[in-house]
Amino acid sequence: MARKTTVRNDDDGEESGDSGRVPGSQPLGFTSSGAVPSGEQKGLEDELRPSRLEDIVGQRAVVERLRILLEATKKRKEPLGHLLFDGPPGLGKTTLATVIPRELGTDLQITAGPSLNAPKDLLPYLTNASHGSVLFIDEIHRMPPTVEEFIYPAMEDFRVDITLGDGINARTINMKLQQFTVIGATTRSGMLTAPLRDRFINREHLDFYTTEELATIVRRNAGKLRTEIAEEAAWEIAIRARGTPRKANNWLRWTRDFADARADGRITLEVARAALRMKGVDVAGLEEQDRRYLETIIGVFGGGPAGVQAIGHTMNTPAETLEDEVEPFLLREGFIQRTPRGRTITAKTLAHLGVSERSSSLTSRKRTSPDPPGLFVE
Repeated sequence: MARKTTVRNDDDGEESGDSGRVPGSQPLGFTSSGAVPSGEQKGLEDELRPSRLEDIVGQRAVVERLRILLEATKKRKEPLGHLLFDGPPGLGKTTLATVIPRELGTDLQITAGPSLNAPKDLLPYLTNASHGSVLFIDEIHRMPPTVEEFIYPAMEDFRVDITLGDGINARTINMKLQQFTVIGATTRSGMLTAPLRDRFINREHLDFYTTEELATIVRRNAGKLRTEIAEEAAWEIAIRARGTPRKANNWLRWTRDFADARADGRITLEVARAALRMKGVDVAGLEEQDRRYLETIIGVFGGGPAGVQAIGHTMNTPAETLEDEVEPFLLREGFIQRTPRGRTITAKTLAHLGVSERSSSLTSRKRTSPDPPGLFVE
């Protein structure tokens, strides 16, 4: 199995490996004309992830607790206790996991739960871990049970038991490991088994960002991308980013491309609105698939209730895609309700789409009413 590059933190702050990140890179300014100053053309696609804890915007309570953990760890000169990050996608779990070893000045190894099919896939990471280093396992809830059981003694006692041979000739070798830190990230903490979850001494839940925090991220990352952006445009992108930095960065990159292709390269409020309109993102952050989902419930199912399987068949979209990608945001923002009988739309949905409750109820009557067509009056 191909292993991901180990990132080593040296005294000069440089990284080995092919990650291409520039440690501690900061946004560069513009001249009065908005052009990139001379000598700053190299690396226009800087990594947007913060490289230090002080650079992280949002998650203030989590960052403050991590700061305490890191300060205590440095004073004791001991490895950091195992740490678990959980929360929805795109909120910065990977960012925090990569920032921590930089703060500690230790090595970092990165892998993912789905790539660990057997204990032998995990063994190289464990044996190559140095004292105090960090092993980051993304989507840790997707590790197979055999790998999960194999990592238990490594996390608790810093040892692994390796079985060599088969049958009566088999023998077990107990291998001691360096004390290291496992940082896990998961979007579904409920899928973690209790034994694995309890082995993480520290656990942090990441929540959605405020519009103000996202606007700050957009402005900062626009500087990293060498793009001039208006304050109102940054807020416009932040409002439509669903409280997620990853989504905000995606829309920032798109509006930058739109500005370079259709404008003078500067992201103004009008440019941002035009770019997001072309992408199908409305003022509430709803995308084309979200609106299609809502319109299907209203137009086909009369506003609900409707089962997700029926909605999926109608939209020709897998039900799993609707449950994982579409419904979480709609539920969180109150556009739909999940009831025992199925999904139903809310008054907020009708108001946002410009549909009256009367129109929705009439659609339902047209679909279900047993009356002859001539007796149905709109």
